[in-house]
Amino acid sequence: MLSKGAARKVTIYLNEDTQHHGALYESILTFLLHRGIAGATATRALAGFGGHRMLHTPKIEVLAQHLPIVVQFVESAEKVDEVLPTLYDMVSDGLIEVQDTTIIKVANKDRKKVEPDRDHEVRRGAAKLMRVYLGEADKWNGEPAYDAIVKRLRMMDIAGATVYKGILGYGAKRHTHKQKRFHMSRDLPVMISIVDSEEKLAEARPVLEQMIQDGLIVFSDVDVIRMVRTSPLKESPNEPGSAS
Repeated sequence: MLSKGAARKVTIYLNEDTQHHGALYESILTFLLHRGIAGATATRALAGFGGHRMLHTPKIEVLAQHLPIVVQFVESAEKVDEVLPTLYDMVSDGLIEVQDTTIIKVANKDRKKVEPDRDHEVRRGAAKLMRVYLGEADKWNGEPAYDAIVKRLRMMDIAGATVYKGILGYGAKRHTHKQKRFHMSRDLPVMISIVDSEEKLAEARPVLEQMIQDGLIVFSDVDVIRMVRTSPLKESPNEPGSAS
């Protein structure tokens, strides 16, 4: 299964009618499936031309059979190196491109739901608490800065962040910001509370410093007590000692 981090993207350009034990693009997808590639997609282009300098377009029926097909997949460098020699032999008329890429998120909607009858596990340890103080009206690339910060922290796999809106406060400029009874202030104070390891917050700090134009970042040492739902591990049928 793919994981976050460095990877490679392979793009194969060919024609729809190119054959290799049937349609070439179908043979490629079947091969990738059997070799355990995480996923691959074949898309049909609307028009195009290649090394033969022939424009393929659905407007001309005889040329519509030669429309370009693009096959793409993303995998680890090791898996790409494993399948590339066979792909090289299969593509007798086309183009294979390999690019270094970075996976920032892997999501699987088919993951099993958490069982309701799970026990609690208590996890304890030292951590860091980072508090970010800014104004509700502060912006980053056209959206509220606090919203953009939380999105960025989530992408960086920070354990958790919570946004608190103040009802009264002032900062270095000595301006009082408060919520009046019949008027909603658009620049109320906002605090973002973030807890994670010292290493993870050290990684996030320079990113937040670029996003905060006018604010304050504070670090504190904390002890974490975390309640985690856990379920008993099930024996794998392939492990020694498991029931057959």
